[in-house]
Amino acid sequence: MLFFVDTANLDDIREATELGILDGVTTNPSLMAKEGISGEAPVLNHYQKICDIVGPGRDVSAEVISTDFAGMIVEGKRLAELHENIVVKVPMTVDGIKAISFFSQAGIRTNCTLVFSAGQAILAAKAGATYLSPFIGRIDDMSWEGIDLIKEIVEIYSTQGYDTSILAASVRSPLHIVQCAKAGADVVTCPLSAIKGLFYHPLTDIGLAKFLADHKKANG
Repeated sequence: MLFFVDTANLDDIREATELGILDGVTTNPSLMAKEGISGEAPVLNHYQKICDIVGPGRDVSAEVISTDFAGMIVEGKRLAELHENIVVKVPMTVDGIKAISFFSQAGIRTNCTLVFSAGQAILAAKAGATYLSPFIGRIDDMSWEGIDLIKEIVEIYSTQGYDTSILAASVRSPLHIVQCAKAGADVVTCPLSAIKGLFYHPLTDIGLAKFLADHKKANG
């Protein structure tokens, strides 16, 4: 399972890259706004900075903000031309599926976002999406089991032989990450804090403290 960090914060992206386990980055307009990035030129420049930090071979999802087909095509082409790492992120709408189909035929990679059902997942795969982003945390917020959707999509894609990669999104905790790995997600994207949370276990801290204490005792 690949690890993507879900952020537009350059320091977090650098730290995630330095861990040596980062495979890519996802962003969205909300994350850009959180960093105070607005306007076409600054946004494109920020995406370029992200691509430069992660280096070659690591996908960076850059989201269109247009809601109509024509606007998505114009934006998507501009984003795809920016850097070879860029994957055009398109919402799960009627025009979004049309745009994904267009981009697929044009050889432009896509990430279908804001997915909340298996039916939507089927449409995205049929349109040729490179990645599919089911939002499991937001489904949990509705008192449903978001991880069940990942399991359902994994079963459907396996049965039907779809090539679209399942990118579990709205992942909020280390437990979510483990559950996604067990369910068969191809990719998980989450804040850096969730990834770092995988490091921690009290027995590791206790064991390390004992090793160091014993070493100090034996060596003065």
